[in-house]
Amino acid sequence: MDAEIIAVGSELLLGTTIDTNSAYLARNLAAAGVNVFRKTVIGDNAERIADAIRSALNRADLVVCTGGLGPTLDDVTREAVALAFNRALEFRPELLSQIEARFAAFGRR
Repeated sequence: MDAEIIAVGSELLLGTTIDTNSAYLARNLAAAGVNVFRKTVIGDNAERIADAIRSALNRADLVVCTGGLGPTLDDVTREAVALAFNRALEFRPELLSQIEARFAAFGRR
């Protein structure tokens, strides 16, 4: 299986945050026998992220997206993935309660 990693975040692109996530993912994917043959870093722009996802899907069996700071209020990754797959985002209330319970277990809202 061939894989690509897409690291999303202007903080990664501009070097203000070190991309340790991609290194971790690459090591673990390789240990599992997955050939990681490309890593791309994209800033916080939905169109560019969607383009990177589409391109990666044409080359790889597995595409893993990771980020720099985590899901922030201005994160456009979900929108970009929906755009890449030409799908609309949908709100799933049953999943919201699961997410809230998980965050509550960590003592967070």
